[in-house]
Amino acid sequence: MIAKSTAIEGRGGKFGGYVEKAERPAVTGPSMEAVIERENLKKALAQVKRNKGTAGVDGMTVGELPAYLKEHWPTIRARLLEGAYKPQPVRRVEIPKALGGMRLLGIPTVLDRFVQQAVMQVLQAHWDGTFSETSFGFRPGRSAHQAVERAQAYIASGHTVVVDLDLEKFFDRVNHDILMGLAAKRVADKRLLKLIRGFLNAGVMEGGLVSPTEEGMPQGGPLSPLLSNLMLDVLDKELERRGHRSIRYADDCNIYVRSQRAGERVLASIERVLEERLKLKVNKAKSAVAQPSVRKLLGFSFTGGTEPRRRIAPQALPRFKAKVRELTRRTRGRSLVRTVKELSVYLIGWRGYFGFCQTPSILRNLHQWLRRRLRAIVWKQWKRGSTRFAQLRRRGVGRDRAAKTAGSPHGPWRLANSPALTIALPNSFFASLGLASVTVQRHA
Repeated sequence: MIAKSTAIEGRGGKFGGYVEKAERPAVTGPSMEAVIERENLKKALAQVKRNKGTAGVDGMTVGELPAYLKEHWPTIRARLLEGAYKPQPVRRVEIPKALGGMRLLGIPTVLDRFVQQAVMQVLQAHWDGTFSETSFGFRPGRSAHQAVERAQAYIASGHTVVVDLDLEKFFDRVNHDILMGLAAKRVADKRLLKLIRGFLNAGVMEGGLVSPTEEGMPQGGPLSPLLSNLMLDVLDKELERRGHRSIRYADDCNIYVRSQRAGERVLASIERVLEERLKLKVNKAKSAVAQPSVRKLLGFSFTGGTEPRRRIAPQALPRFKAKVRELTRRTRGRSLVRTVKELSVYLIGWRGYFGFCQTPSILRNLHQWLRRRLRAIVWKQWKRGSTRFAQLRRRGVGRDRAAKTAGSPHGPWRLANSPALTIALPNSFFASLGLASVTVQRHA
């Protein structure tokens, strides 16, 4: 029987009208009743709203979800309790990878995202405490920085060779039966297991056609990261059993050993484990046994020596410059003030992550490069020689130097580093516009 009560979002809430008022079931472990519990649903809806995201195959937006739930929640709730809820196919989209190529995402409908989020919250509360200490991705209270710190400690302890494992198309090749077998060891509620499999088998819509999904799980749904941790916890526990020093973040796994020979043995052995137990393949072209200084880990690398320091991986620096160039293109038609404002949003986020490095000279060099690029942009905006001369004089540059610079045949990039532009557009000028620094954290 469905009991009528307050809306899920509280008194006068945006959806609902029907929630479970009965006592929680005595059955231990995750259950469907826990999924549809009022506070869990409120938390799930709030998270879906925060995540925003695009519409799925039905076209419903996140903004339309509360009103839809207000009208249809009793039916949805009944289907969940009966084990009859059927997820819709995901919408296939492609996004560019940082190092080239495209990553396929599967975007569930916003309703399915809401249900997945509610399921994920319940499962994570039961499962997370059982996962390995060496797993850092998609877990509460754990971060990429912690993973990098752990790797740094391993290297400092003498484990100066890394087995860098890359799983070949992991999310596309997850074996459903193996994954559901792992889930069944932790979940007794058959309705919940059926729902999880339903999300795995929902299919993919691309070009108006729906294709079945017999393996893999879509990147883009709230449940996929947790299921990936469930699957790869098998690998984590096997590495623990063997006494290896390892870290894993999502499907990136590094194992730290003392010699090249040991690393090669470990790579061959773990490759067999992955294929035999999880039906997963190691991407041999991208995996390697090498010095940590020549491999990257979550955007970072390490210096050599007995006291390794964290540094920004070389691959991350061109990406930073490419993004800055994109944000400062003259063809965007932005004023300097607006350009600096938009750029600073990116810089603050970038600094929040890569400021974790221990090589401040790299950060200083990047900020010098950034200011030079902005000076070059201003120089282009001044256009004519007469305007350039007048602007330089107005900004404190001597007549002879201003005339020589304004009439120079050199390009904007070279002149941006000239004494005249450094005087006219000092560091304090860009700071006054609100340009965020990648080197210094500003405190209120």
